[in-house]
Amino acid sequence: MSTRPLSNVPSTESKALASTIRSVLQPSLLLSKCPRTLIQLVVQTLSPTPGGWREGLLAAMINASTLALLNAGSVPMRGVVCAVSVGRLGPAPNLTLVVDPTDDETTSLAGGGCFAFLFANGLGSGDSECVWANWKTVKGTFDEKESLSARELARGAARQVCAAIRESVDGMGTALPGLGSNQIAEVSHFREKLFGGVRVRDENGEDDDAKMEI
Repeated sequence: MSTRPLSNVPSTESKALASTIRSVLQPSLLLSKCPRTLIQLVVQTLSPTPGGWREGLLAAMINASTLALLNAGSVPMRGVVCAVSVGRLGPAPNLTLVVDPTDDETTSLAGGGCFAFLFANGLGSGDSECVWANWKTVKGTFDEKESLSARELARGAARQVCAAIRESVDGMGTALPGLGSNQIAEVSHFREKLFGGVRVRDENGEDDDAKMEI
């Protein structure tokens, strides 16, 4: 996993971003299904970050990475990871939490963060699980209740992102210019496995009747 900036060579910040994205995506990948296989993912920034809001950039990179893995169609996954940034406007108790702050809002943020969720049925506690968060307060003290509110707000927005991704993947396999019949069949087979349920194995390698769906 590596990230590239808009210009120049990758710096310490780019390497830190790559490490974060790797740790966020890892829970969604069934790496044991592909032993001795290299999965290489490169994410590059194509536009400057407005207002220095790095959390929005991180969320976009995580979602782009998820789409790239889905588009590959050959990487076994137990679910999809979707990320959303949440900003904190105004001091307590009159603060406002906003999803994906606009360029104008980023200049007056008093905190915020990025939340990433793994979406898949069979997680044991609903359809989603928070796999990463970096909520921080620039002005004022940290409030745990505020952090939980931001996480639940982000969960609802991430669920919408997941629905959009599902709709996009559901359209894969349709006839496109330059797409051969074999490729269409492969993509359709991948879609069937992703949304129709996949058989899992227990630690002994025996088939389990449980199925996992996105």
